[in-house]
Amino acid sequence: MIRGVLFDMDGVLADSEDYICRAAITMFSETGIQAAPEDFKPFVGTGETCYIGGVAKKYGLEADIEKIKARTYEIYCEIIKGNLKALPGAVEFVKEVLRRGLKAAVATSADEVKMYANLREIGMPASIFHATVNGLEVEKRKPSPDIYLKACEKTGLRPEDCLVVEDAVSGIRAAKAAGCRCLALETSFDKSLLYEADWICKDLSEVPEQALNW
Repeated sequence: MIRGVLFDMDGVLADSEDYICRAAITMFSETGIQAAPEDFKPFVGTGETCYIGGVAKKYGLEADIEKIKARTYEIYCEIIKGNLKALPGAVEFVKEVLRRGLKAAVATSADEVKMYANLREIGMPASIFHATVNGLEVEKRKPSPDIYLKACEKTGLRPEDCLVVEDAVSGIRAAKAAGCRCLALETSFDKSLLYEADWICKDLSEVPEQALNW
């Protein structure tokens, strides 16, 4: 029986992919590298260490990952001000989850600074959730199940009683490996790539009723 919903953040609650991509491209340009948006696609949903580090490796940039990540976040936090919006249905769906008496948690591969910045900007502060988990709290990131197992631990729920809401293939695999059911959104990847999820919908404004009733 469903007792909680664990939300990925980027591509689920917030449409932030374009902004973090722009921030990373700007950061790389400061090092003399002209990265392109398609360079980042393989690393979507894996957290900024992989997202930025993977592209750095592609271009042979030997740099302190924490340093270039911090610079990327500086740029990111500036460009999202007044621009980052919640994805369709996100605010309403979180409210519905809470109205039903279910526990709600955010479990994102992003670092803490990005998690708090995003949630604050879209009007869903971390305080409305029963728990949050960011990428710095786990050793292995998605598709490893660690982040969702940590969210279950923090909410006091069993994985089999939780629904994970994801947009990325790596996130779906993490959810299923953790033993959770999964609702996938078509906000970042083509529907044909999301087949491992239990349910698929366009965004949180079109969630099938059965995803919250099992």
